[in-house]
Order: sequence, then C-alpha cells, then structure tokens
Amino acid sequence: MVVLGFALVVPSTAVQAESPSNVLVLGRISDDPKAHYEQLKPLLDYVVARMGDVGITEGRVLMARDTQQMQSYLRRGRVDWVTETASSAMLLEARAGARTLLLTERNGVSRYHTVYFARRDSGIVSLDDLPGRSIAFQNRQSASAYFVPAAELLAQGLSLEILLSPQDEPEAGSVGYLFARSEFNTSSWVHKRLVDVGALSNIDWSNPRRVPDSFKGDFVIFARSPEFPRALELVRGNLSPRVAERLREVLLEAARDPAAAEAMAQFFRTTAFLSVDARTRAELDALRDGALRVATEVE
Repeated sequence: MVVLGFALVVPSTAVQAESPSNVLVLGRISDDPKAHYEQLKPLLDYVVARMGDVGITEGRVLMARDTQQMQSYLRRGRVDWVTETASSAMLLEARAGARTLLLTERNGVSRYHTVYFARRDSGIVSLDDLPGRSIAFQNRQSASAYFVPAAELLAQGLSLEILLSPQDEPEAGSVGYLFARSEFNTSSWVHKRLVDVGALSNIDWSNPRRVPDSFKGDFVIFARSPEFPRALELVRGNLSPRVAERLREVLLEAARDPAAAEAMAQFFRTTAFLSVDARTRAELDALRDGALRVATEVE
C-alpha cells in the first residue's frame, strides 16, 4: 500500500520517528501535492517492486511545503529519496547532508540555461543596465527562474530588493524583484511593462504557451547563463548503502525497460537517469555556491 503524506496536514507528533526500514519514502517540495503525487506514485511503485532484495516492500510519498521543511525531513530520516530541481537539491545537499544520486533527463534534455529578456524599447542591453530596474522571477523553488539569475546578479555586484507590487520601485542602486508564480505571468508582466526584465529557462522561452509568439516580436534576449543540470535525484546521507545502490541501479535501468515507460513519462516527462560525471559535479558545485549565497543574502 502506498501512503500519501501531505506535509502541511500531518500532525507534528506523527513525523518524529524515522520511517521503517522496509519503506522507501519519496519526497518532493510541492505547492500542489495532489498533482505531484499523481506524477510521483507510478515510478515509486515501479521502483519498490524491484527492491525486495534489499528489504524494501512498501513505498510512500511525503510532500514538503518548502526547502526548510524538506531539510528537516532528511535530517530526521523521514525521507529516503528526493527528486528536485538542481538548486533546491544543492541546498539539501549542503544543509541536510543529502547525497546526489543521479542526474535526471526530461524530454531528452539534461541541461538548460537561463535567458534574460526585456522589451526591445527598454534600452536594456546587458545585466549592467539593471540597477534601478525590476525583474520577475518565477518562484522560490525554481533553479532557472530564481536561484541561477539571482546568483548571477549578486555575482555582478548588484543588490536585490523585493518589491511589494509591480507598481513599487527599487532604489536607484538595486534591482527590484517579484515572483510572478508562472512562466506565462513572467512574459506577460514584461510585455505589459509591469516589470522591466523576465528570467526563464531557454526551454520555457521556446514554449509558445509560456512566451506567446505575439509577445516575442517585442522582446530581446540580452543575456544568458551558463548551462546547468536540469533536475536531480538525491538520497538522505545515512540511507543504507545497499538500498541507495539498488535504487540507483533500478533508476538507471528504467529508461531501457518498456515496463517503466508510462511511469517515467508521468514522472515529470523523464526520459533517462544519468550518472553524475566530473562535468556535472563541477556544475553542481558552482550551483550550490550560488544557491547558498542567494539563501543567505536575499532570503
């Protein structure tokens, strides 16, 4: 039986003990637990059915409302396996002792980058033009549309100031930011001149449902970030090495197993799980440093 745990409604007295050793708990930071549960459960079921040789007989899903809550779950042994965007994963690695297990490929893409765009008539041609301007990020969990651009702005020597609304203005020497909550809102806010700049992944930029073609003629991409991993699978640091290695083996084999095809598709359109090589580790180390700086200086 797979049990759904909603982190926002589970009584605190029920989440103190470590999960039983025969249970594999898959965690996700979520603002939509019901939708994410339906995406996570099929692959969890597939994995659990192939881990009996290491004592796993049951799977559960546990959602957290934010990175801080997931850190607590990892430290207390409430979650064994976490699937997350790269920046959130690096915060979990740095602050909760999680270990990166695999790189996640979605729709055939394992890496992407951030694009910064503005209206053509804005006069913005580089990141140096942003002091006194405003930028729309997506949400606090997004790597490509929050952590990466925020870290790059800090690295440029710019300070970030949260705005109360699109009508609010930043101080002359800082960059004002707001959370648009969706990719379409980001592009729409820039198009309507509610903010000066938007930051999105190159994948979202190419999606006409998120950046309509009718907007693009008025936009210009004036900067791009380096590439970084799209998503990661992690395990808690003190998970049994036998269980962690078997989980790694099952996930690596899943892309070649027709029985996993539907579950993989539901798992955020995952097409493969990949080993973490030296290049990926270097990208993750840079991402971790940037995410920690944003968490310390901005939040």
